[in-house]
Amino acid sequence: MTASTPSCRHITGSENEDIVTEKDLEHFLHLLDGKDGEMAWQIMMERSTSNFTYQAWRHEPEMGPTIYRTKTVFEDATPDIVRDFFWDDEFRPKWDPMLGYFKILQEWPHTGSMIIHWIKKFPFFCSDREYIIGRRIWESGKIYYCVTKSVPYPSLQRRDKPRRVDLYFSSWIVKPVESKKGDGQLSACEVTLLHYEDMGIPKDVAKLGVRHGMWGTVKKLHNGFRAYQNARKSEAAISRCAMMAGITTKISLDEGVDGLEQVSAEEDRAVEGQRGGDGRIDWKWVAIGTVAVVWGLRTGMIGKAVLFGAGQRIARRGRNA
Repeated sequence: MTASTPSCRHITGSENEDIVTEKDLEHFLHLLDGKDGEMAWQIMMERSTSNFTYQAWRHEPEMGPTIYRTKTVFEDATPDIVRDFFWDDEFRPKWDPMLGYFKILQEWPHTGSMIIHWIKKFPFFCSDREYIIGRRIWESGKIYYCVTKSVPYPSLQRRDKPRRVDLYFSSWIVKPVESKKGDGQLSACEVTLLHYEDMGIPKDVAKLGVRHGMWGTVKKLHNGFRAYQNARKSEAAISRCAMMAGITTKISLDEGVDGLEQVSAEEDRAVEGQRGGDGRIDWKWVAIGTVAVVWGLRTGMIGKAVLFGAGQRIARRGRNA
């Protein structure tokens, strides 16, 4: 199948319901903590504009693909609208020209979990890439933990082209932070992204593409976010993907994960009074030239100790299950 106009449909069901689990969240938090301090991060870039700041690092493991970590702060933005922006595959082609096709293969409305089919368009000398991605969001207060990874889907047969990417992990934390205006208001949004994948491209070629194309791609993403922000101010109907972003699994980091509570966006509004009206988020990566480039954001307000502690609690819960 060649890349085509994006389409979206959904199929509900119990099969594969646990495709993205707390163990994946634990893995994400553990990597963010640096594997108990063993991971060395090399700074790649630090740039900023009047309403946007960006930092990027990379880690070169002895085996496996390069791991990227980025921190992005959007001024005048809420975590909800940022979360929705990255989850919204219907809007994504307006800022990411490489997304040639997408479809919701399966979804679970009581958890917000989804399985998505992507086809990314690559340059003529490199075949297109196919992704089957599972994704789910956990929430603690106004902090969102968004986990996405490659998952099996036997009913969608593998073909020679496009080439399927079997190793993909891209997850982020979205949270409100204080504006750099210095007014003490939590009117900015910080996103910390951790990403790795094996696209079948030599490491040196991939790193060269990332280094030379990163800032241009990040600016394109930022422009796309502002366009999405403006579009959501209208009365236009919210997309199915963005609606699913509002269905999260509640977790209290103070009390551990034993109190996990699945809630819909409607239930959440009833409990909290209001949700902050704007939007939601999906983090991901953007391709540049011959290589996918990652953008995102790094951890802040809750701190490494809390993140790692949450990972340990999740691990204990899994062992006791």
